[in-house]
Amino acid sequence: MTDNTDTIVALATPNGVGAIAVIRLSGPEAITIANSVFKGKDLTRQASHTIHFGNIADGDLILDEVLVSLFVGPRSYTRENVVEVSCHASGYIIESIIKLFIKKGARSAKPGEFTLRAFLNGQLDLSQAEAVADLIASNSKASQQVALQQLRGGFSSQLKGLREQLVNFASLIELELDFAEEDVEFANRDQLKNLIHEITKIVGRLIQSFELGNAIKNGVNTVIAGRPNAGKSTLLNALLNEERAIVSHIPGTTRDTIEEVLNIQGINFRLIDTAGIREATDAIEQIGVQRTMEKISQSALLVYVFDAAEITIEDLNKDIESLQKPGVTMLVVANKADLLNPEQLAALPHTDRAIIISAKQKRHIDELKHKIYSSAVKDQLSGDETLVTNIRHLEALQKTEQALVRVLGGIDGSITSDFLSMDIKQALHYLGEIVGVVTTDDLLENIFSKFCIGK
Repeated sequence: MTDNTDTIVALATPNGVGAIAVIRLSGPEAITIANSVFKGKDLTRQASHTIHFGNIADGDLILDEVLVSLFVGPRSYTRENVVEVSCHASGYIIESIIKLFIKKGARSAKPGEFTLRAFLNGQLDLSQAEAVADLIASNSKASQQVALQQLRGGFSSQLKGLREQLVNFASLIELELDFAEEDVEFANRDQLKNLIHEITKIVGRLIQSFELGNAIKNGVNTVIAGRPNAGKSTLLNALLNEERAIVSHIPGTTRDTIEEVLNIQGINFRLIDTAGIREATDAIEQIGVQRTMEKISQSALLVYVFDAAEITIEDLNKDIESLQKPGVTMLVVANKADLLNPEQLAALPHTDRAIIISAKQKRHIDELKHKIYSSAVKDQLSGDETLVTNIRHLEALQKTEQALVRVLGGIDGSITSDFLSMDIKQALHYLGEIVGVVTTDDLLENIFSKFCIGK
């Protein structure tokens, strides 16, 4: 565990050439250290949440003209004294100012140490602290909204409410253990059973939300697959509205996978254009086909494209059957509709998972995008919906659910209070791990080491 009594310093903005950089200090001596090198007002006598113009100087050598922002603890991100120095984003200036602060008594911050201090000082719980990293890494509107909702405590408050109710019953069962010889029950078993059912339902819903939450956070792996010359690359270009893939009438043009990101209504879809599925004519094409099948198995969504003017119904059904994989949603896309007559159009599949398009003429591409979006979201996304996006949270919720199932089994089996208490404590432990009521140094090190320095 890091020392929480010293003052730390780091660059809070990205490295690189720019107009402004922000250097952050946090700790008991942050204001004193900044004041010792600041030529302007006496920072130790200024109010919190004020900004002051002046120079940073090393003795008689002026390093830069700066703006200094003061946040007097506990009214700061870390609940400690915090100083943020806005200087010019010269690498030399940044390095010189940080070295000067270190010479005056600060030390370099470790990755995530500012947010770790916010957690240790009670400003954030652990799930909110992890949401900070998610918010920084968010690359779509949906991922930003989910991270912001968790940072504001939506997920935390729901879990804390469940945990408090369980704690009340756990206390009553503990009381029963003190009167074990008198064989009394302070915790009403029917009320406890109803509570466990309610909590199990909520925990189960949170577990189920991970599929969508993970998709929003990391993007939806979406494979475009089909036979050679079905128009897969043309479709990729139409979806992206740019010429990303090489298009040719020669079958087998795409020999390897091409990956691009398409944002639909705030969610990123990682589109993967693959080699055509057929009997390979050479070793390189064979490798491409193998990679196609691997990508399909690893995807969440498969967009199967076929040449509606050429393929037979038998071959179509054969392809669909061979490409269906457990856990992979398939959309069936009939391409080259511009080449079909009305009878041929009528013979094509007409289901919720099928769509008829012309990638070349960009017909019905917007409808296909809507189907791609709805296949991933399934009407689950709303402004106030709590979604699980973190694999650590998912595992803790799954262990909580298992412990709750044991509690229900124990109530039905009329087990003694001591065994019932153990299972309830297990559920409390795993719920506590999520928000940080239960932590270890190894857990905190693992979480905060993945943060960027300066946050």
